[in-house]
Amino acid sequence: MPTPPSHTATGPFAGLELLSSAVVLVDGRLVIRYINPGAENLFAVSQRKLLGHPLERLLGSPPGLGAALDNALRTNWSYTGQDLTVTRADAEPIRLDCTVTPVDTAGARLLLEFRPIDAQLRVAREEQLLHQQQANRELIRNLAHEIKNPLGGIRGSAQLLQHELDDPQLREFTDVIIAEADRLQDLMNRLLSSHCMMRPAALNIHDVLERVRRLILAEFPALDIRRDYDLSLPEITADREQLIQAVLNIVRNAAQALDGQGEIHLRSRIARQVTLAKRRYKLALELQVIDNGPGIPEEIRDRIFYPLVSGRDGGSGLGLSLAQSFIEQHQGMIEVDSRPGRTCFTILLPISDRV
Repeated sequence: MPTPPSHTATGPFAGLELLSSAVVLVDGRLVIRYINPGAENLFAVSQRKLLGHPLERLLGSPPGLGAALDNALRTNWSYTGQDLTVTRADAEPIRLDCTVTPVDTAGARLLLEFRPIDAQLRVAREEQLLHQQQANRELIRNLAHEIKNPLGGIRGSAQLLQHELDDPQLREFTDVIIAEADRLQDLMNRLLSSHCMMRPAALNIHDVLERVRRLILAEFPALDIRRDYDLSLPEITADREQLIQAVLNIVRNAAQALDGQGEIHLRSRIARQVTLAKRRYKLALELQVIDNGPGIPEEIRDRIFYPLVSGRDGGSGLGLSLAQSFIEQHQGMIEVDSRPGRTCFTILLPISDRV
């Protein structure tokens, strides 16, 4: 059997490397001959695991697809399949449209192009949420500025009043006023801190993850934090402290949802041909924080990154909002998929130059 072609910029399939859509080439026996980076990213699988294997190993057996492929091989006609459901390894099933085109090049007979059905809706929703979140953060920052000055006056007046009071019971009231003023002052500082000046430098993302892991285990020693790292990932240029804080906020949020007991997975991977902030990048860093907790309440799931929104009694509602702000300053993106028993936060950060 001929050796399956590998990813190479000079090979017969070089033009498919830069496509954002997922492309798979198969031979006359429906054996996979080529997978482009878009398909690797979509199906969450490496081409090395699939080249030379039957297409069924990648797609399973969606109803009607096998017969359509056989017909395309026999008649040399194109085919478009709609609403195919494919199960991915360690990820949610996806719904796809599939276009099959007969070809005759380098041992390949069919070109399969896959497009997620909800991709355009997802992009539009993300843009809408981004604009809405930016507007909300601007409003919150303006409110924080307006509140900070009166808080200083309230605290100073309470201190002066405390010195004038001889009754210890009355001083208890001024102690409460001072403590609450300090708490609100700290809250305002955190609301405004997401726009501190960045200090970017080259760093290994796994150093960041290990630092977060140590901090969380010191706070929640009963947690089981499992690591699934791709150690071949290159260094990125980023603000170390901001990334530590962003990941720490997400992992701490997961630990609190688990009441300090349960499993958290820290996962790092490479993503190819990724669109971030309307820009296309050849390579991006993908970080995932996955827990087996109760999930995010449905009523706040769409607002989980908004300031002052929390699913936990006593929570400030700032941790995830600050995490999102830090990631966006790095031209990255953060998203969440949650259901009872599995919540996955995914961070994408650009590595290579734009396409």
